[in-house]
Amino acid sequence: MKAAGIDVVSFGAGEPDFNTPRPICDAAIEAINQGYTKYTPSAGTPQLRAAIAEKLERENGLRYQPEQIIVSCGAKHSVYNTMQVLIDPGDEVILIAPYWMTYADQIRLAGGVPVVVHTRSENSFIPEYDKLREAISPKTKAIMVNSPSNPSGAVLPRETLKEIAMLALRHGLWVIADEIYEHLIYDGLKHTPMASLGNEIFERTITINGCSKSYAMTGWRIGYAAAPLPVAKAMSNFQDQVTSNPTSFAQKGAVVAMGLDPSTIETMRAEFEVRRDLIYRLLTEIPGVKIMKPKGAFYALPDISAYLGKDMKSDADLATYLLDTANVAVVPGSVFEGAGHIRLSYAISREDIEKGVARIAEALGKRVA
Repeated sequence: MKAAGIDVVSFGAGEPDFNTPRPICDAAIEAINQGYTKYTPSAGTPQLRAAIAEKLERENGLRYQPEQIIVSCGAKHSVYNTMQVLIDPGDEVILIAPYWMTYADQIRLAGGVPVVVHTRSENSFIPEYDKLREAISPKTKAIMVNSPSNPSGAVLPRETLKEIAMLALRHGLWVIADEIYEHLIYDGLKHTPMASLGNEIFERTITINGCSKSYAMTGWRIGYAAAPLPVAKAMSNFQDQVTSNPTSFAQKGAVVAMGLDPSTIETMRAEFEVRRDLIYRLLTEIPGVKIMKPKGAFYALPDISAYLGKDMKSDADLATYLLDTANVAVVPGSVFEGAGHIRLSYAISREDIEKGVARIAEALGKRVA
């Protein structure tokens, strides 16, 4: 539609609209100019693995040796590596819905079985302890945790994370903690790394992170996993036979990212918080729309079930309706096992947020007119 010249407001993209900070770009450009365009060790350069280990200790209180860090072609790649080395055919992995849809497919690609624990918007998408406990079976191998969350924007409280840690330790489970949105958190809340909750859970946690969200480096494809040494070695061996190393000069940029002035990240985070407040206010003004105020990431997940009916049975139908009648692109919540919702990324300009939500309000108004 955009190629045809149609003015489409897209709330679909899950990537910052900021440019990659200049010092990161300069480091990569200098690396290219110096001929740093060859293979590196498959698990990442010693320099970058050391920089990530320093970052994890400085910012998160997590002490890893560089050999416990596996640098990959994005956080998605790190999750895939993790599933491949931990999950055997028939193993179950608990997912907290709504969840990023790639998790379920990557579990299946490893021969595993996703077991879904659903949450509710009115409970801030926080999983209930009893439901998590009931989901555990003799086949359960791991629990997947994503906080701050894509698609809901939920931030799991420290107490909830401690409950998950307790269940994992009691049943001998792994915890796969995707913390890619750690810096994008609002209302004065602080990020709690799962692996920081004690030595025992540290040894059962694989921490997933990367450069895409915090440093506006989505196209650079640099992610990483921090894991107990036997798991890290298995991931390194596996990656060596699949992709080999992440891009050499992108790793040079990532080294700079790991030590970037916190004020640069804070400038982006603060702007996202302003946009969060804006989109939340505008969506709450639409009659019949219910929404939890996002606490992190850059997504809103409003409940639009009041507008579903006989002629529009699903959130996917409503997403199609908004695209066709309002020139607004959203992602159906059912993609994330969040039926009756739509996901809107507010990683777009304030102007586009205002224009897009106004179009949504007008289109939904026609549904009840």
